[in-house]
Amino acid sequence: MTTERKALQQGKRWVVKIGSALLTNDGEGLDHAAIQGWVDQLAELRKQGLEIVLVSSGSIAEGMTRLGWRERPHEIHRQQAAAAVGQMGLVQAYETSFKRHDTHTAQILLTHDDHAERKRYLNARATLRTLLELGVVPVVNENDTVITKEIRFGDNDTLGALVANLVEADGLIILTDQQGLYEADPRSNPQAKFVSVGRAGDPALEAMAGGGSKGRLGSGGMLTKVKAAKLAARSGAVTVIVSGREGKVLTRLKAGEDVGTLLVPDCEPMAARKNWIAGHLQARGTLVLDAGAVTALRERGKSLLPAGVRSASGDFSRGEMVLLVDEQGRIVARGLVNYGVNEALKVLGKASKDFESLLGFVGEEELVHRDNLVLA
Repeated sequence: MTTERKALQQGKRWVVKIGSALLTNDGEGLDHAAIQGWVDQLAELRKQGLEIVLVSSGSIAEGMTRLGWRERPHEIHRQQAAAAVGQMGLVQAYETSFKRHDTHTAQILLTHDDHAERKRYLNARATLRTLLELGVVPVVNENDTVITKEIRFGDNDTLGALVANLVEADGLIILTDQQGLYEADPRSNPQAKFVSVGRAGDPALEAMAGGGSKGRLGSGGMLTKVKAAKLAARSGAVTVIVSGREGKVLTRLKAGEDVGTLLVPDCEPMAARKNWIAGHLQARGTLVLDAGAVTALRERGKSLLPAGVRSASGDFSRGEMVLLVDEQGRIVARGLVNYGVNEALKVLGKASKDFESLLGFVGEEELVHRDNLVLA
């Protein structure tokens, strides 16, 4: 087993995306037998301790089938109508299949604004993480019933990558009707070489994928999958593009088998996330720490609790990056803060048990969680 495959195998959280052509049996309605097969595999992975977020296409395609339409409509309002009809069947299919494994599911519908607007991003992140903690499998789709051209993701490959960023997944598995990525289109060039492993973001991969056509039902092709891998790599996730029609493909991937195209980040997962926090975000404020908090961060690898913070300044909101400095003004770390400045000022020096009386609600006990913190 290669090092890259081993990293995927040892991951604790996967986002699995299933495309329309697979789900709807190339337009013949939802393929319930295939859905049950994937759900059986996902249930097995959960028994092995893997957390799963499922990103599913298929609402528009299922709606088209129910409405008797053979071609995907171009008008947004007709796509929205088809999605509204099809979402009913899609959710019912997953709920029924997971119920056989005594597993609860939850429907999550997102738009691009839920990722672009920081407060909504954090709310979506908190909901997804809570569902995973409760042992629920979130089933995520784009909210096609309300999206417009200006705010849509455009394809669920991109959505899958952004969800991988959102939940800090170790792996993004894109199930499609192709074996993976080839250096050229194998339909026109039977000698085309299969790409087993590549680097996410390698421009050569986009050139290879650029000629791939998108399907009658879906909105993306191989190029969107390669671009999705590049997005997923921002938070350190590896991506596998693989045929969903391969037998037991998900459990085989978890076992470390060399199947599909594996696209890996240029650095380790945690390093990728830390680099993003440290180098790509502008500081919106400053927290001054006492000596005990500085020691806890530097020497014991702890999160930052409000009890160890002397003062806060700036105009920051929840989820924005702040500087953590000692009482001499030296930068100790940078991190994403869990509370806005007005809320932070109310809890400085206080214990987490007092948050509800001080804020009127119960939030995270940490001001900055260790996973969202980079030491200077």
